[in-house]
Amino acid sequence: MCAEPMLPEKVAGALAEYGRLLDDHGITWGEPEIHYVKFFSRRRVLPPALFDRFWRLVHQAVAGRHPGEAADQIAARLDEADYDEVLRDTLDGELPGHLVALRIGRDGHTLEGASRTVLLPSPRVRLVRPARFRAAGEGLPLPGRGEERISLLIDSSRDEPCPISIDESARLLGPRGAWLVEVDHDSTIIVDGARVRLDTLLRPIRAARLRLVAGMPCRWSVMGADGTGWFPPGTPNRYDYHGRPYFHGDDIIVEVPAQPLTVTVARGMEYGEASRELTPRPGGENLVRLTPERLYDAPARGWYGGDMHVHLNWAGDLVGVPADAAAAQHGEDLHVLNLLAGNVSGRRVYDREALEHWTGEDLPWSDATHLARMGVEYRNDLLGHVYAFAPRAAPRRFHTGFDGDADWPPNADGLRELRGLGALVGYSHPFRTPISDGGPPRGVVSPVPRNCAARELVADAALGLVDSLDVLTHASIPSTAAVYRRLIGAGNRLAVTAGTDAMISFTRSDNQSNPPGWARVYARVDGELTARSFAAAVRAGRTFATTGPWLELSVDGHGPGHVIHARGGHRVSVTASAIGPEVAAVRIRTADGVRAGAERLPGEVEPLTVTAAFRVDEPTYIVAEVLCDPHPRTMTTTGYALTSPVYVDVDGRQVARAEDVRWCLEWLDLLEDLIKQHGRLASPYQFGDHVSLLEQARGIYRARLDGSG
Repeated sequence: MCAEPMLPEKVAGALAEYGRLLDDHGITWGEPEIHYVKFFSRRRVLPPALFDRFWRLVHQAVAGRHPGEAADQIAARLDEADYDEVLRDTLDGELPGHLVALRIGRDGHTLEGASRTVLLPSPRVRLVRPARFRAAGEGLPLPGRGEERISLLIDSSRDEPCPISIDESARLLGPRGAWLVEVDHDSTIIVDGARVRLDTLLRPIRAARLRLVAGMPCRWSVMGADGTGWFPPGTPNRYDYHGRPYFHGDDIIVEVPAQPLTVTVARGMEYGEASRELTPRPGGENLVRLTPERLYDAPARGWYGGDMHVHLNWAGDLVGVPADAAAAQHGEDLHVLNLLAGNVSGRRVYDREALEHWTGEDLPWSDATHLARMGVEYRNDLLGHVYAFAPRAAPRRFHTGFDGDADWPPNADGLRELRGLGALVGYSHPFRTPISDGGPPRGVVSPVPRNCAARELVADAALGLVDSLDVLTHASIPSTAAVYRRLIGAGNRLAVTAGTDAMISFTRSDNQSNPPGWARVYARVDGELTARSFAAAVRAGRTFATTGPWLELSVDGHGPGHVIHARGGHRVSVTASAIGPEVAAVRIRTADGVRAGAERLPGEVEPLTVTAAFRVDEPTYIVAEVLCDPHPRTMTTTGYALTSPVYVDVDGRQVARAEDVRWCLEWLDLLEDLIKQHGRLASPYQFGDHVSLLEQARGIYRARLDGSG
């Protein structure tokens, strides 16, 4: 296999610049520290189960500074809290296994944390990768690759300030203050004039070698009984949502301790996993040959799974290189990878150089069943974030509302430009706020003004400016699914998609350090897999999205995206079927709610199938969904799968339930108020442009309500 050419000069130059930003600023890369940027370093050490508590304490801290201020105003000030003190209070004395604490009291200090295994010196080992992957990132002097640094939480219970120095940094820690910092085992830490030695936590042990072979690129995890992960040299030390270590490749040499280990191999959601427990013998090479069992074969059925929202670089604790994306895509057997250029909280657009170099082209590691493209994330934190897949060129504008820019023009302008460039577009990570099927939209539109929620979606969907909605994301899947049902019930035809927001430049950050493709949209493609054929399938609604289960829907023999033209009284026959170890129940839904369902019984074998037949007198849609039990391969809070609809038009009319249309109209009224109160606008005409857009959408919804649309 021949090596690919070295990275283009501009791409390599951008990656080198990212390395300097990481060296100079740490995990934020110098981005303006709005609330979610300030959270980056704390997110690395905080278990996901404690996120809600962390943000509650942030709200309380800010509210304490501004008594009597309205909730939405408090929410606009979230970056004012001391996040290190909030982190300490959130943990409340407990320490995750990868965090060390230095407790400073009146009478001295103590070091807390689990001991860490280190290997006694041995000959250097290597990671074996196909040459075309190796060349993609070769020779770049980038930080953050290889041995993981130590996250140290310094916690003072003193009522007076305490001077602390760490290597070349010094700080006067305030009374009862806290400081989260990254250090090495040999860092020089001085408290009260005395050195704190982190090497007291080290436990040396003899080294052994593993050779890991699967026969195809896979995801590997090598873990000790204490949860410590072991990695090939020079490989990023990545951890998934569950805190499990992982890396990608095949025929890999890994140096490990000669003590009990568990080796696990997996390959994305179409495969199960295989594990082996062993105690490797020191000195020689220990061969571990494992192959994950295939659960289903989507391409054999004409379906290809994609992740519409992945970042190579977006700040982070290392610099992502194309080799990382290539290894992850093939190791996860992810058919379509959309790598997005986008900003964080300032003006810099990460990976713009890669977009401009490879725009309109498949990325170099693509093959017949693995397609990778550079795309765009168009961003506004008040109005929502949009993914764009396979544009013909880079857009003129990537974001609004950041670093002093106005929240203008409306997202609709960006969508029109991206559509004009031939891109497939949809809203990403739409909603975090809990909302029920019968709940009003108020809690989603507000009270946190700039939380990246897809607020303009309801207008843009009515205007036909978006192709899809990422129902499966790292945000709230149940809330997003509830909004999606409202939108299609109100007459908007949107495909279901999935975008994980996986970030290759983050190694430990719950969902975002997961491998790409932990949620996927499967699209039924006509003919060969290309960017054009995949985008056409999504636009046509021939999709389902899933965190793992395979899901099929048939309505009178037709699948998702089909429109059945019926007369009143027509009877439809519906079958939905799901495969996957996490499947708990399968449901059939229409615009009127759940029409049929089946639950898996103990010991029941796959697949789980539900059938129904019912009369249709009014226009409706039909979708299938899967509810899931907790399962290790579900890399988020909620396992789920959902199809795009089969639409049933009756006597020439499309579905437009009055209840759902009114809900969308209420949403638009709330959004106008929100923009008026919290929009960063430079002049009245900018607000007028937002109002004009909302009025256009209102006109469409009102026409549907009147039955004339």
